[in-house]
Parts: sequence; structure tokens; C-alpha cells
Amino acid sequence: MLRCASYPNLDVHAFVTDFSAPLGELGRLPALACGFAGADAPLASDDSVRAVIRDLLRARGFRPTGRSKPSSEYLLRAVADGQLGTINAAVDACNLVSLRSGLPISVIDLARATPPLSIAPAAPDSTYVFNASGQVIDVANLLCIHDADGPCANPVKDAQRTKTTPQTRTTLSVLWGSLALPGRASVAAAWYRRILEEIGATTRDVALTLDQG
Repeated sequence: MLRCASYPNLDVHAFVTDFSAPLGELGRLPALACGFAGADAPLASDDSVRAVIRDLLRARGFRPTGRSKPSSEYLLRAVADGQLGTINAAVDACNLVSLRSGLPISVIDLARATPPLSIAPAAPDSTYVFNASGQVIDVANLLCIHDADGPCANPVKDAQRTKTTPQTRTTLSVLWGSLALPGRASVAAAWYRRILEEIGATTRDVALTLDQG
């Protein structure tokens, strides 16, 4: 179960993926080469999608600009610069769908997160390390996945402590959609799950409990 705080226009979709082997033993995605080029993608992003996602993240006071821009925008720049390489099947599928849908997506290793899990804006002064070099991001007021140890993922940068590793077998994916983009998150989630199931993974729904008010 994933508890989600009330948040303006948030259209969140989440599912769990069980891989047939540790990620370090799986090959590349069959859809990867054509997918980054845009072939066969059911969605395409544009400036209007990017503006809606930025507005979504601004709702509680976060500023999604500069180094704090949504991860989906980072992917666009990485592709344009020829710097988007493969990491593992879980992250590559996430990147492919995020790039084409324009929606930020978080992926965490469930074995590295401590229940219970929830979604809510992070408290003032919240920070975490987001890469192996020890760099820190200020996530105050930003929508985040939280576990028992604090915020661990969001639409900008996921925490290093719950990222996938070569040993990962089970992941949680969260698509950060907006009600101002009706149906986009649902289509993206269905496509995302098909990609993963084509490589032998199984996906399952996550029960979302939405707080009122």
C-alpha cells in the first residue's frame, strides 16, 4: 500500500516490478534503440507538457528550475547531447517512458526502502544524497516518496540510498502525472509495464490510499 497526501492536480500511477533475475544479469531492453529515437512510442512530449509538470511541482512552493528541473527535462538534454546511455533494464525502461511521455518517473529498489511508504511534499530543510559522489539536493516542499527513514525519491532526482543496483530484483515505479494532462499518466504506465513484461518481468498494481482535504 502507498499512502498519498492530498496535492493539487496530482495524477500518480505506481506499480511493482519483479524481475526474473538480478538486474546485473539481464540484458538491454529490446525496445531501447528505437525507443530513444521515438519509434513506436504511444506518447510524445512538448513544451506544453513540460509547462504543466513544472506547474505541478510548484504547487507547494518548490522551484523546478535549473539543477532542480524535472528529471524528464534532464533526459531530453541528455539525448540531445548524446549522453544518455544504458544503466540497467529497470532504469532504461523508466528513462524511455519518461523521455517520450514527458512525465518524471521514480524507480526505487524495494529491498533498500524501509516500509511504510508514502507520497507527500517533503518538510522544510529536507535534503538527501542523490548520487554516488555524495551530492545533495534540497527537496523541501517537493513531492517525494517517503519511507521510514525519510524522503527517498521525487520527480527531480531519486535518493542514492534506494536506487537500483546489479542485485536488484524488485522495484517500485511511480509516474508523476497531472490531472491537467488527462489520461497521459495512465497510457504511460501501461506502455511502461508492457516494455518490462516483454523482457520477462512481471508487474503488479500498487494499492493507493488517497488522503482527503
